[in-house]
Amino acid sequence: MATASHRAAPDHTHPDDVPLLAALAALSDPVRLSLVRELAGSPEWSRACGSFDVPVGKAALSHHFAVLRGAGLVEQRDEGPRRVNRLRRAEYDARFPGLLELVLRPEPQG
Repeated sequence: MATASHRAAPDHTHPDDVPLLAALAALSDPVRLSLVRELAGSPEWSRACGSFDVPVGKAALSHHFAVLRGAGLVEQRDEGPRRVNRLRRAEYDARFPGLLELVLRPEPQG
């Protein structure tokens, strides 16, 4: 029997249900783009929400993760008191071939 959690499990949108404009809107925010880039460089399920180096508070960070979940980019699960994340790269690559590759490409230094 599963133990009761102190918070509800997050809702997830499957990438197949995400319109292109919703994906682009989610990735257009610099904080969310930073979260996606950090997740892309980390093993799956290894990053807790509080482990990201972003210039926003806890409430704003929760909002950004909700947007990423809603766009099908991120999946989250609770492990004890921590909520850990994974980038849904394979699913996103199947839905929007090449999009994450372009977004994750390092920006040219000028």
